Amino acid sequence: MNRKAIPLFIALSLGINVYSQLSIEDCHARATENYPLIRQYGLIELSHGYGISNVNKAWLPQINFSSKASIQSDVTKIPLDFSQIPIPQIQEMQVPEMNRDQYLASLEVTQTIYDGGTSKARRKQIKLQSDASKAELEVNLYSLKERINQLYFGILLLDALMEQNLHLQGELQQNIDKVSSYIKNGLANKEDVDAVKVELLKAKQGYIKIKYSRKSYLQMLAAFIGEPLNDDVTLQKPGGELPNDNVTLQKLSGELPNPAGILRPELFLFDTQIKALDATNLEIKSDLMPKLALFLSGGYGNPGLDMLKEGFTTYLIGGVKLSWNIGNLYTVKNRQNILKTNKNSILVQRETFIFNTSLQKTEQETEIDKLRAMLESDDEIITLRNYIKQTVEAKVANGTANVNDLIHEITAEESAILDKIMHEIEMLHAIYNLKFITNN
Repeated sequence: MNRKAIPLFIALSLGINVYSQLSIEDCHARATENYPLIRQYGLIELSHGYGISNVNKAWLPQINFSSKASIQSDVTKIPLDFSQIPIPQIQEMQVPEMNRDQYLASLEVTQTIYDGGTSKARRKQIKLQSDASKAELEVNLYSLKERINQLYFGILLLDALMEQNLHLQGELQQNIDKVSSYIKNGLANKEDVDAVKVELLKAKQGYIKIKYSRKSYLQMLAAFIGEPLNDDVTLQKPGGELPNDNVTLQKLSGELPNPAGILRPELFLFDTQIKALDATNLEIKSDLMPKLALFLSGGYGNPGLDMLKEGFTTYLIGGVKLSWNIGNLYTVKNRQNILKTNKNSILVQRETFIFNTSLQKTEQETEIDKLRAMLESDDEIITLRNYIKQTVEAKVANGTANVNDLIHEITAEESAILDKIMHEIEMLHAIYNLKFITNN
């Protein structure tokens, strides 16, 4: 087994994914799955479930146990004097006096019949708060795409530069061979060969620099997707299709229009935050409604319900309870005004985000048009540079031009080719930046 096969064998034995090709969509998906923040989804679901469960349990019978022991400085007395009644049997009667020490243990069970819509409003509010938390998480995860795009297109550019560098090295080596043959004919000297060799060494140094830059980028990309990437992995060049500006977007809420061409998660976050505020307003309104419940209370105490009867006795009371907190009327307007202010604040943030995103979209579209126009002339420039270089090569072979002229033309052609490579990758990157800006 050769040495290069060992890491691959070990990786497969350990169940590690080793990729020969990767697309930018794969990187987006794997980076999202690997990002630690993704675990927040589960916590949001748990919190939502606990919240809804607590609201639903408000409809279960509520049990309240209480006990007390007390001593009083005075008790209620019945002002009757039987001694004044001229009947001996009645004159001997005495009104019993209540005990100053009293003891009571009671258990009350309450069953809500009507809560004024409070539980319904709270369930809706909890759901929308959960949706808003998920939307905020989506916003944070969405920013990963931009970072992946930078790394991905950086590697694509370095791949293209490495390929072109190898082509340049091959061409310089051919010219070293040609110039070496010219020495025999007296058309060149050793210094001319050395000059071309210097350019070849510079090209090789450039290749090493590009190679290690690519390795660094790959390591960062591997860290994001959470899986190892070999140096020989190939990144697929994405297509250059522009996003569809004619996409018709539905409204996320009844009053908040969504501009065509923009599907950013931030808009959903703003809309869910506003809906959560509307649900809070429902809860405020429910606080103004009366509450109705059944109750059953049993106790054991001294005295019992009969205050004049000595000794511990049991008792049982049942009935209907109506409660209405009129005091909420004092604060309802202020609470609703606070919600309205918060809602207007979110609407302003939403409008600002749409404005800034639209500006970025326009700027990126202009950048794409500029790069496309530059690419149209790149091929012509390369063709002309190649013709000039070939002309100088012929002149060097005829002794009417020197090697420095040839090196200059080789460098000029290389620069034109690199410009085209840069423009191609920059345009692809710009297209994906536009897709990122609009999420379309």
